[in-house]
Amino acid sequence: MTFKQKIIRYIDGHRVTLIAALCLFGLGIAQSHQAVRKRSRKVQDDRVHLVHSDQLSYDIYGPNPEAQIVKGWVHFSHSGAQLFCDSAYYYQESNSFRAFGHVRFYQGDTLSLTCDRAFYDGQQQLMEARRNVVLKHRRQTLYTDSLDYDRLYDYAYFREGGTLIDGKDKLVSDWGEYNTKTRDATFYYNVRLRSGKRLVTTDTLYYDTRKSLAHVVGPSKITSGTSVIHTEQGYFNTHSNKAQLFGRSTVVDKEKTIIGDSLYYDDKTGINRGFGNVVFIDKKNKTSLMCGKLYYNEKSGYGFATQRAVSKEFSRGDTLYAHADTMKLFTFHINTDSVYRKVHYYPHVRAYRTDVQAVCDSMVFNSQDSCMTMYKDPIVWNAGRQLLGEVIKAYMADSTIREAHVLGQALSVEQMPDTIHYNQIASRDMFAYFKNGVLRRNDAIGNVQSIYYTVDDKDSSLIGLNYLETDTMRMFLNEARKLEKIWTNKFEATLYPMTQIPPSKMKLNSFAWFNEIRPKDKNDIFIWRGKGLGANLQTVKRQQAPLQTIEKKTVIDTPAGKIAVPKLP
Repeated sequence: MTFKQKIIRYIDGHRVTLIAALCLFGLGIAQSHQAVRKRSRKVQDDRVHLVHSDQLSYDIYGPNPEAQIVKGWVHFSHSGAQLFCDSAYYYQESNSFRAFGHVRFYQGDTLSLTCDRAFYDGQQQLMEARRNVVLKHRRQTLYTDSLDYDRLYDYAYFREGGTLIDGKDKLVSDWGEYNTKTRDATFYYNVRLRSGKRLVTTDTLYYDTRKSLAHVVGPSKITSGTSVIHTEQGYFNTHSNKAQLFGRSTVVDKEKTIIGDSLYYDDKTGINRGFGNVVFIDKKNKTSLMCGKLYYNEKSGYGFATQRAVSKEFSRGDTLYAHADTMKLFTFHINTDSVYRKVHYYPHVRAYRTDVQAVCDSMVFNSQDSCMTMYKDPIVWNAGRQLLGEVIKAYMADSTIREAHVLGQALSVEQMPDTIHYNQIASRDMFAYFKNGVLRRNDAIGNVQSIYYTVDDKDSSLIGLNYLETDTMRMFLNEARKLEKIWTNKFEATLYPMTQIPPSKMKLNSFAWFNEIRPKDKNDIFIWRGKGLGANLQTVKRQQAPLQTIEKKTVIDTPAGKIAVPKLP
């Protein structure tokens, strides 16, 4: 099309516009005669306008014969947006342009975009920005080399790598999109989020810039100091440092590991919560905890576990399993050299290890003196031996029992190989001492009664029953747990041959054998079996010595002076 043809087309276009304007004017006169008053509707201008340029020219023989070539200080406007550049090809018919050199795009006072070159389509309101692209929206800044900005749907896309800066947070990925209206961002492939000391690596991440909330999907890794998290579904608030992990996530901090279906963490308060098959492993102390619900406060050192809670101790190679309805942890003098902890197990405590089993209502472990105390009808089994009393205290040394104290109504029962006869010791208190985990000495104190069967060394047959009563008895055993000697002070004893044992002497009055309660294996600790009716121990209250009191007197006045007389009751 020649320049003359363009001029004629321009005049023809204005002739049509003039005719249309006269028609509208006539219609307005007719409406005014009918006294009809209507509010005029604002007609939106969809055209791209060239506001200013220092130079304008056509090159009908150049590569862009349809383009107006503008140079200098170039300014375009479209639907409230302004664009500035050094030069451009302006396609008036297609309502578009290509901009070059120091391209600057502004939309309102909250969004700006700069780049080296760009193409803008006014019909689709789509801008394609290339090279050194910087998109700023409120406090967010996006850096990339290739960005498409869709003004109709408020979306900015990049597909050749980009970086989003949001305050202290930095997001990098191969592909991403950002919504300028909702301020939500989505990132794909080789995603890296750096927030303070935390680094998140994943292939899919959704980020809400208003709430500073990041949502990772798929295999993801989060590192923060010495902590490493693996998850496939997680939410992180980079402002409040709160985290929510789902889909069987794992948190590893040095030698400690926690796994759960749902994990919640608050860095400011130090509160950790876990739900659904929670597993906590401490490799250093060789312990672990499994439960359905876990709570722990890192700042106070308080925590609790419930819902099929079971602790495991595997320092000796053979694992000790302990279960209770609820477990609570209390930490004293936290973050000091004097720190120690108490763990409360209650109620329905059951413990199992191949060499020892225990049952009680409640138990407390104190790390200060490595003492494990069992309350309310505690029973401990070791091989064919059963030990019970009002309270049982077990002192540990490097996860190996060092000594045990049975306080109140102490009873020790050993089942003989024939399963019919029992060695028995009953006393007020009982103290057992171990060496390398093997019982080597047993002291019975106060009102001691014992039944002990002598055994023939040749054929292991029973020879007779020795019944003994004394105040104190001390038994020494060898490494094979065989009796070596007995020490006692004044005593009364009777030896009965096996054929002459009175039925009343075969068992002590306090004799009890609770083999049906004993845990059979590690799975049996979850099934509570209490003592039968009337079999529970009744705590015997100790009698207190009467306190001596000074006789109260009253002072009265008499003719002879003041005297003290006993006060009347």
